[in-house]
Amino acid sequence: MSENVVHLHKPTDPPTTDTTPTVLTVVPDAPPAPPTGPVPLWVRSGRAVKTAATHETTRATMRAAARHSIYTLNGGRIVAKRTWDGRTGARYERMIRAAEAAGNLEAAEEWEERLQRFRAARHHRRMDLLHSPVEAARGVAVGAGMSVGVLVALGVAMAVNTGRPGDVITPLTATIDFIVLLIRIVQVVWGPALTIGPFLALLALWSVGRKQQAAPAWALPANVRSGEGEPITPSIVVKALRDLGVPALRKAIKEMGDAGASMLGPITLAGCGVEVDVTLPSGVSTVEVQQRRRKLAENLTRHEHEVFITIPTAARTVRLWIADSGALDEPIGPSPLVTNETMTANYKTGKAPWGQDLRGDAAALSVYQRHLLITGLSNQGKTAALRALALWLALDRSVEFWVGDLKGVGDWAMFDALATRLIQGPTDDHVIQVTEMVEDAVQEMNRRIQAPPGTVFPALIVVVDEAQVAFMCPAKDEDKRPYGGSKANSRYFMAARKIHNQGRAVNVLLWQGTQDPTDQNLPKLVREGAHTRASLALGTESQARMALGDKAVDGGAAPNLLRPGLDQGTLVVASDGIEIPKGQSSITVRTHYISTDDAKQIAARARALRDGVTTLHTIERGEQRDPLADIAAVIGDAPRVRTKDVLARLATQNRDAYGGWSFIDLKRVLDDASAEPYKSDGVMVVSRDRVARALAGHNDKGSASTD
Repeated sequence: MSENVVHLHKPTDPPTTDTTPTVLTVVPDAPPAPPTGPVPLWVRSGRAVKTAATHETTRATMRAAARHSIYTLNGGRIVAKRTWDGRTGARYERMIRAAEAAGNLEAAEEWEERLQRFRAARHHRRMDLLHSPVEAARGVAVGAGMSVGVLVALGVAMAVNTGRPGDVITPLTATIDFIVLLIRIVQVVWGPALTIGPFLALLALWSVGRKQQAAPAWALPANVRSGEGEPITPSIVVKALRDLGVPALRKAIKEMGDAGASMLGPITLAGCGVEVDVTLPSGVSTVEVQQRRRKLAENLTRHEHEVFITIPTAARTVRLWIADSGALDEPIGPSPLVTNETMTANYKTGKAPWGQDLRGDAAALSVYQRHLLITGLSNQGKTAALRALALWLALDRSVEFWVGDLKGVGDWAMFDALATRLIQGPTDDHVIQVTEMVEDAVQEMNRRIQAPPGTVFPALIVVVDEAQVAFMCPAKDEDKRPYGGSKANSRYFMAARKIHNQGRAVNVLLWQGTQDPTDQNLPKLVREGAHTRASLALGTESQARMALGDKAVDGGAAPNLLRPGLDQGTLVVASDGIEIPKGQSSITVRTHYISTDDAKQIAARARALRDGVTTLHTIERGEQRDPLADIAAVIGDAPRVRTKDVLARLATQNRDAYGGWSFIDLKRVLDDASAEPYKSDGVMVVSRDRVARALAGHNDKGSASTD
């Protein structure tokens, strides 16, 4: 009988059919490591000495000791050189050699004349020294005799007064005692002075050396070794130009010897930096320097955004503006619109307080009869810069605003009840409404053009923020005409072009803000139609040319070199409406930031200056209108409004319904409603209360008829 064997554990090794016997190889264990004995004292001492010698604290201490010692040594050398220059003509001879090396013979002659005058004055002083001992002895004798005589006379006066003959010599005795006291003081102080004097002299030499940073670079502090914040001097500028990588420039400076500074004009303070004109030697183009802006900035121990290169009117000259290290990262002060609650605006003669230029001077922009274009990358402050101008101009009660915000996040919400039209939203429907708004501005422009010659019209500012949304809109109307695009049948494009062509003559202006310009979202004809073109940070030079034009970029404008995110609100502006340094084609402006809350307060001040504005948020066409209700809407909260203003507001609200109205049409509607216009201060006006009563009765009649 067979037995069944039950295995409680499964075999872990796979079964094998190989019958070859397994050969086991025995690997002997590694020999144990020999026991480690104690580390010798000399090894531990050497390690400790090495650690102490290479420790950063030791290095810093050694550098400090070497630095201050060398300060004293080189301070003595500097003082000796200054003394030598002051007592000899060495300085004049150096300048003569420099002028001759630069080929400036007029300067060489001038320095030679100065040298001759210095030598003549020195000879005169030396000749005077030959006679001075005799004159000095004579002066001492005369002075002593006169002093004794005065003291004796004083003693005689005292003796006469007191009746004691001995008082005659009292003043003389007191003077002698005083001289003896001074001698004793000198005897007491002389010893310590001899001991302390050398230390004071060394301290003075150390102070001179420290002020001049007269020590090797390796011994200077870390912040000085890095060059951070190093002041700009002629030698630093010349060295930076020499190492710029332009062979002709380097060779010319080398041939000038120590006269490289002859290329430089005066280094002048300019806001938060300095400015200097550099006259380049023959054979060196200004373009070669402009193209090496980053390298020049690094040679000057600055960041690229802290050095600006422009071309003044002088030939072969570049103008360098070099910021103090880190100064451009500091914010500028608040806008005068925020701090001055009594500020008003004047469209024709005033200038908007937009910000500050790089010098720190106020940068103000005139908007009179100038179309405006502001562009830049997203989230760089475009809307804030555009809105700041509109807020300032809103303080002129004669200016009318039509605003189209194609972002629609409330950036322009404070213009409600301030702008006659306010459209906010990013959809195609909003683009259609904004396009129709711009087309209505074209009709208003044509109406003004057809007015009698000499007629003066108030300003109408049409603001379109995020205009690239309009240009890129794919929607078409019932006639298959596209709203967006840049073709001749594009409705927004053609309306913008028409306003650019003729609008400024009748004060109908188009202000546009757009992002990331391309030929598709900012057509060439539209961007070139703006009189004031400004750009925030951009990505490429080609975009900078689109934003500002070739002339501005060739003249040094470089918004593509601004730092996205760090230079928010910094604009490069090309316009005749802002003061630009002579010879330059653009200016860099750091705009004041006005927050949304501050913008609401400024808008409230602007509304207080006006009679009341009813804002139209949509453009409705082809519907049945109630003229009386529309009249009440355009009157708003004002107790009375001139009839001509009522007509203008009605035409603005709905061009199709009221564009052709005259005073007769308005009077007919009001007469029928028993709200007749009347004269006030010699002009015809419409009463708000009369219209309100007529409208209430009109609504009651409508309700009764419905019932």
